[in-house]
Amino acid sequence: MYDLIIIGSGPAGLSAAIYGKRAGLDVLVLEKNPMSGGQVLNTYEVDNYLGMPMMNGFEMGMKFRQHADDTGVTFENVQVTGLSEKNGYKIVMAKDGDTDKSYEAKTVILATGASHALLNVPGEEQLAGRGVSYCATCDGAFYRNRTVAVVGGGDVAVEDAVFLSRLCKKVILIHRRDSLRAAKSLQDRLFQCDNVEVIWDSVVEEICGQEQVESLRVCNRKESSTQMITIEGIFIAVGIHPNTELFRNIVPCDDSGYCIAGEDCATQADGIFAAGDVRTKALRQIITAVADGANAVASVEKYLSMQEIKEGNQ
Repeated sequence: MYDLIIIGSGPAGLSAAIYGKRAGLDVLVLEKNPMSGGQVLNTYEVDNYLGMPMMNGFEMGMKFRQHADDTGVTFENVQVTGLSEKNGYKIVMAKDGDTDKSYEAKTVILATGASHALLNVPGEEQLAGRGVSYCATCDGAFYRNRTVAVVGGGDVAVEDAVFLSRLCKKVILIHRRDSLRAAKSLQDRLFQCDNVEVIWDSVVEEICGQEQVESLRVCNRKESSTQMITIEGIFIAVGIHPNTELFRNIVPCDDSGYCIAGEDCATQADGIFAAGDVRTKALRQIITAVADGANAVASVEKYLSMQEIKEGNQ
């Protein structure tokens, strides 16, 4: 029986693990991937994390994990398959290869993060972090006075294009339809940007480049024509999916699948908390994920204290 099980070891999970261990809790972290760090591992360079300018994303992830290891956090490399409750405790089901496992805990922090929807085109995976980005606020500063593309037509894509227009020489917004899905107010802001060009009815067929993104092959679906566009970066904003599928039967989520939780990271399920990209929040960044990890553990401590008081009064 653990005081706390943390599912996921990205920045939120590792932060929670360190805070939990320092609080004297019996903590176990479950991670399906061979390495901790989450999405940061695929980020070529991070320049907006306080005190670590121009940090390689992989190196940052390794530093986070090393800190947790040095603190004495226990990790297990397993694939979590489910979460349930029994007699007031949480049961986490998992697989270690073909072996079924289960773990019991008084509390659980979900730190499983979210996954960006991909274009699934040639060059996307190879150039990820080298001109291919899924976060304009994270990486936009690297493209100051350069030409970039944004793919998408929803609120996030339009917000990204407007944000990048303040930094970049030119922004090319590529959308597969002939009208945007973004809110009218966002569209109005977009069309006021002199350095933004919109390419309608078009899809990216290939991201080209050797060591860095150099150009895009774009197909106009209505005209069945193809053109090459020279750029230095591409920001893909075609959706994001929270990794909550396994927990929606026990943790209330919003219509997009994010765990409903505020700044205290407490979900509507007793003793279950959500930290990082997996929860409802306005800004999903490394620094906010790390803050969530600390807040979640503070809430866990309060919860455990209340449980002890309840048991003592019985």
